[in-house]
Amino acid sequence: MKFTDDGYIINLRKHGERSLILTTLTEKHGKVVGYVKNCISKNSLSTYQPGNHIKIDAYSRLDENMPSFKVELISPTAVFFMQDEKRLQALSSFCALSNICMPELQDLEMFYNRIADFFNSINTPNWLQSYSKFEFYLLDFLGIGLDLSECSATGTTQNLAYVSPKTGKAVCKSAGEPYKNRLYLYPSFILDSQIIPSQSELADALKMTSFFLNKNFFAVHGLKFPECRDNLASII
Repeated sequence: MKFTDDGYIINLRKHGERSLILTTLTEKHGKVVGYVKNCISKNSLSTYQPGNHIKIDAYSRLDENMPSFKVELISPTAVFFMQDEKRLQALSSFCALSNICMPELQDLEMFYNRIADFFNSINTPNWLQSYSKFEFYLLDFLGIGLDLSECSATGTTQNLAYVSPKTGKAVCKSAGEPYKNRLYLYPSFILDSQIIPSQSELADALKMTSFFLNKNFFAVHGLKFPECRDNLASII
């Protein structure tokens, strides 16, 4: 196996005194775990940080073996998260969810654009909106996406206002009003980029994606939901 790809560091752990096992989320090969030999030094510390945008040259003699990486820093993206507690918590959550949920060596296709949007928007007022979209489309990537096309009760495509936690389907305002305290708000801003959500709408969207990720992925696979993701919800 041999390839070159761009991506983001989502996990790293020390191997021996001077080497690392690096997990990256790449554009064409999805999640890739590789070995970086003798890379730990004072000069390289800024390169090997979660969230950094890097280029990797990956090589292994056999496809089933862990590849060795040669790493080149494209952009020190991590530094933009360090300046704010909420951004840093969002990065921790992104890395944890990606590391647990993503299969190795699978092309992410259009989903990678959502990932890049999150990193590209980190210095804009809409960064949390981009993060919310990442979680929403992560559900879709995992095959457990929500159906927001029409009201599950009436079939109408008009006045969609809620999402049912039982079905993951949209509910119109008239059908959902009597039960609104048990429903999530319809995340219009995710489907229409012209809509700027309020802080409470963002918080509700994150509660919704957290619920469905927990229910339909983590619980199904017997996995523990990341604590850093729960921490993100508590500071929004």
